[in-house]
Amino acid sequence: MLKRVREIIGAYRNVEQHAYYLVGIQFCLQLINAAFFILFNYFMEKEGYPDYEIAGVVAQRFMAVMLLAAPLGFFIRGKRLKPFFYLACFVVPSFSLLSIYAAENHYTTLLNWAMRGWGVGFVFMQVAGLPFILLNVKKEQHSEAIAMWFQMWSVTTFVAGTINFVLYSINPVLFSERNMLIVFSLIGYCGFYFVTKIQITEKPSDPLPIREASGLSAIFYSVYDIVRPYDWKRIISATIPTLIIAVGAGFTIPVINLFFLNVHGIEAGTFSIMTALTYVMVAFVIIFMPSIRRKYGYGIAITLFQGLAVLALFIMATTEWYQEAWFAIYIAVFFYMIRQPFMNAAGPMTSELTMYYVGERNQEMISALNASIWSGSWFVSMQLFAWLRQMEYRYVTIFLITVVLYAFGVGWYAYLIFLYKRENED
Repeated sequence: MLKRVREIIGAYRNVEQHAYYLVGIQFCLQLINAAFFILFNYFMEKEGYPDYEIAGVVAQRFMAVMLLAAPLGFFIRGKRLKPFFYLACFVVPSFSLLSIYAAENHYTTLLNWAMRGWGVGFVFMQVAGLPFILLNVKKEQHSEAIAMWFQMWSVTTFVAGTINFVLYSINPVLFSERNMLIVFSLIGYCGFYFVTKIQITEKPSDPLPIREASGLSAIFYSVYDIVRPYDWKRIISATIPTLIIAVGAGFTIPVINLFFLNVHGIEAGTFSIMTALTYVMVAFVIIFMPSIRRKYGYGIAITLFQGLAVLALFIMATTEWYQEAWFAIYIAVFFYMIRQPFMNAAGPMTSELTMYYVGERNQEMISALNASIWSGSWFVSMQLFAWLRQMEYRYVTIFLITVVLYAFGVGWYAYLIFLYKRENED
């Protein structure tokens, strides 16, 4: 057993150095993302915002990604990706600081635009990152490199949650949600260091073949030539489960801390350490996912893990029905903590599956569309969440929408696995 663990860890040591620098950039930016996930809703609530207004504000950054991701996917085709990492390292921390300033001063218009700018900065990294790995890392190292890429969300959530819990316990006034958000935003600028360390000759994808023309025919041919090279039937098939799951997640994940606050009375400090410990488990499971996939296949690595996550979410959500019982809070926390590893661990494998299924010439587009779908779906779902909360629907009712959508999404991934296996067996 110990020998097998050493082999699994050893596979990560063989990943090329520039992939580690890319992961370093991801760490710096995801640290901000994790801090905002854990603390920003609490910060806004203390500033007097009701939960439906918080959802509406947070949704603005997803709207920006939704609008920009797909055009960016076209734009980066055939281009060097490193400049986009520089842009992300400047825009994300800067607009994070602006969001904090606007929220505490109740500058609503500025806050909405700051959150949109935050989303724009983040999309540069998210759209370009996976194509960079697939183009510039050896294929036999793809699983480990992709796993590390996704690992950073777990690692940074643990880091942000633990640091916040410890410092908040020492001095809750000095290390308030506002001040910790500022600290984590400033750390994000460290991403510039890792960008400068990527010293390779990039292998870009093939540029889009756009013919020369003039007048209206130039517009027609440009659009046609941009769209024509992609296998849209394959792309659409691969994005359907992402769309279904993303819509469901948008009702739950961005506001999960509000559920624990308003239903079970869990404050920011407790939620921080609870989430930090949860993502230790996520990180641990993700390490072994490439090995699990190679040994048992995508059926276990994706379908089984996601199916267990859906069941855990159902049990967690329904604790609101008996929230007065002394044990309800413990059941909610336990199933939240086991749901996250199951759902998040499957993330790298679903990305790998869809990237391989669509093929190399469609990979930038599927990466861009996935980013757009996630953010667009979360934007729509959070607007609906805000409306449902204004109508005084309970959290459990809203979260059960997520459960149903997740179940459909998991079923479609099972179908996609079947198609992929059939093609490779042929």
